[in-house]
Amino acid sequence: MKGTLLTGNAAAASAARLARVDYVPAYPITPQTEIIETIADWVREGTMDAKFVQLESEHSMMTAAGTASLTGARVFTATSSQGLLYAMEMLYNVSGWRAPMVLVNVSRGLAAPIVLEPDHNDVLAARDSGFVQLHSETCQEVADLVLLAYRVAEDRRVMLPALVNLDGFYLSFTRERVVLPEQKEVDKFLPAYDPPHPVRATKAVAKGSAVMEGFVYSYFRYNMHAAALRAKKAFSEAARDYRELFGRDYGPVEGYRLDDAEYVLVMSNSFTTLGRQAVNRMRERGVPAGLLKLRMVRPFPSEELAALLRGRKAAAVFDQNLSPGSGGILFPEVAASMYHVKGRPETLLPVVGGLGGKQLTSDEMTSIFEEMIAVRRGEKAPEPMFLMRSEELAKAKKAVALAEGEP
Repeated sequence: MKGTLLTGNAAAASAARLARVDYVPAYPITPQTEIIETIADWVREGTMDAKFVQLESEHSMMTAAGTASLTGARVFTATSSQGLLYAMEMLYNVSGWRAPMVLVNVSRGLAAPIVLEPDHNDVLAARDSGFVQLHSETCQEVADLVLLAYRVAEDRRVMLPALVNLDGFYLSFTRERVVLPEQKEVDKFLPAYDPPHPVRATKAVAKGSAVMEGFVYSYFRYNMHAAALRAKKAFSEAARDYRELFGRDYGPVEGYRLDDAEYVLVMSNSFTTLGRQAVNRMRERGVPAGLLKLRMVRPFPSEELAALLRGRKAAAVFDQNLSPGSGGILFPEVAASMYHVKGRPETLLPVVGGLGGKQLTSDEMTSIFEEMIAVRRGEKAPEPMFLMRSEELAKAKKAVALAEGEP
């Protein structure tokens, strides 16, 4: 199959059309705008049978999305960066309503200062909202994961909204070869949405968010948590069907050259491609390097991570995000997954890089493996890595020293 050159944004829009979404509430924000512009054009031309509405804010957009989903509509929308933060209040409501819509987030660094390129503080700010989270490395994955997200979200065992993440600019405006499934095959994989208790004008259904006491609140939160955990099984089953229909295989995590790897880099999203190149370079030097990609971030694939990292000499977690005063966000989650595992790597290093879309060189990526090897050999103490070129890091450290009153 030849495929078509599509941007990540176009791949997301194409998947929404293939999913036969009914309703698209939207609000534009760079670098997401191309998604809703494309869908708006298709709806106006009559090549996409959906209702498109531009709202006055991302908060209103998510409110409309959640309530429409409760009526039985299949809903799609997209946002980015500050827009996701503006919608954050409603993310928690929509998941609490158990409204199985799909939201695409085009990652972009958060202000201030302002940047247009990606890191993952925006999407990871939503990790506790109750949305299932799937993260894309390529434009092909964007299209495929949107379709998989609908299958998982609408599964009666789950009934939670889902978020598919793609990196701004690196994927959103980059054209890659994408093989789109045939509509008749997608219809087999993703039948029409059949909600269990839709709101209908012809039949009274009571739905509300009443003020509740602690036990009742705990009851509903416990059930949301259980549903999120079931999403992993639902995803695996959907991925199996997807592989049988379309020949592409997806799991919560994905290994690269892991069979005999002793040093493993854990990472996600589009910079994973750079990680693969670093693995290849280290292999050429005779170093048994490998990579473990996180595709599912919520529910967190703890068991899969533990199984694939067991027996390795060292691992490093690359975080394209930063929690000031703590460090990378995913590192402690990976560490917690390994804590009780017999045979876990003796060395587990935190790495932060690529903030605001900062480009990383091959030397910077391979330095992660060099650091793991040096720590493993006892040549240096383990410490967090911040990936910047030496001259850039020197300037940053000088500013820190001045702020701390050093000469």
